[in-house]
Amino acid sequence: MARFLIKLILNALALWFTTLIVAGVHVVPYAPETIPTILTYLLVALIFGFVNTIIGTVVRIVAIPLYILTLGLISFVINGLLLLLAAWISSLFGFGLVIEGFWWGVLGALVLGIISWLLGLLVRPAKSRDN
Repeated sequence: MARFLIKLILNALALWFTTLIVAGVHVVPYAPETIPTILTYLLVALIFGFVNTIIGTVVRIVAIPLYILTLGLISFVINGLLLLLAAWISSLFGFGLVIEGFWWGVLGALVLGIISWLLGLLVRPAKSRDN
């Protein structure tokens, strides 16, 4: 449970950094105060985590021939579409992730992936070399 919460917080931080870097991606909180904004980022990170885990896994398995054919470049498009799907789901609540267009989604997914990877490196415990 603690690992899940840490990953959720890291994804929310990565999403926040992404909204600061990418102009076409932003989050609309359900209230203008600080706590509702933080909760909105956590909720959007949770939605994106579920979309990426459930739908993303199925799409990646089905798209294996496209990965081979495009040498993996299709992953940028798939990640952008998954981010757009997460934005659509969060918009059903009346607040959440807003993406201006498809290419902003692709760029946002790329930046989000890089920032999540960097934050994961910072938080990951160092492995001991006692072999």
